[in-house]
Amino acid sequence: MNKKLLFGLFALMLCSLSYGQAFKDLYEKSIHENAKVEYPHLREADVYWSKEIWRIIDLREKMNHTLYYPTQPTADGRKNLLGILLDEIKKGEVNAYDVQDMNVNVTYADIEKLLDAGPKEMPQTDLDGNVIGTVIIDIPIDDKLADVKQIMVYEEWYFDKKHSTLGVRIKGLMPISVVPNPATGRLDRVRLFWIKYDEFRDAFAKQEVFNRFNDAQRLSYDDLFMQRRFSSVIFAESNVYDNRAIADYMVGKDVIFESDRIKNQLQNWEHDLWEF
Repeated sequence: MNKKLLFGLFALMLCSLSYGQAFKDLYEKSIHENAKVEYPHLREADVYWSKEIWRIIDLREKMNHTLYYPTQPTADGRKNLLGILLDEIKKGEVNAYDVQDMNVNVTYADIEKLLDAGPKEMPQTDLDGNVIGTVIIDIPIDDKLADVKQIMVYEEWYFDKKHSTLGVRIKGLMPISVVPNPATGRLDRVRLFWIKYDEFRDAFAKQEVFNRFNDAQRLSYDDLFMQRRFSSVIFAESNVYDNRAIADYMVGKDVIFESDRIKNQLQNWEHDLWEF
């Protein structure tokens, strides 16, 4: 009896949580009226040094869950990072670009195919398992949001000699789908598309990201990226070898050590300019 009672209470709690989303907020949220904060003007003559960096954000890490969840749009309109990207691309207001050539646009239909979503022709069988025809099934792209578990970030670090500061600006984002391959029994990583970060900043500034520590403090996706509230691993840096990735010349644990070396080099660069 005790087990049944506990199970009933647990089920009641779940129902209470789900129905709680229908209650009206205590106050009106204004984050949807936010505007992006413009970058300070930067002249070419003021850039004393710069370095391009590619890094991977793994959305399965706890610190990055705010970019991964919710895997389905919520009743109050909150979406994860991929959901925002797809909505803006579908509207046609911004562009997505090919992973190999950023001069080539990628359409929303192309992205559906890469995510294995959209209309698909499936075999139709009878009760005995015999194929008797085909049927068209439309797989919603929202059902595939959970498959994107990594984001590649393309950014440029620079030293502004006018203000004597080391700065960074994100130039592009690339979602990466991580799905199991039944044929090989391994995970396939499918690079979907590039987006130019500046083209999406208006949308990011108006979309709320979950704040784990305070529901009253509004935080936008643009705030998250600009304030560097994510965990990542450096994947590559600009180099003479056609910007080759670290994994192209290192193996095993040496890949991690090389990534940490580049990270520490960036952090120490500004400090090494000064003498004490």
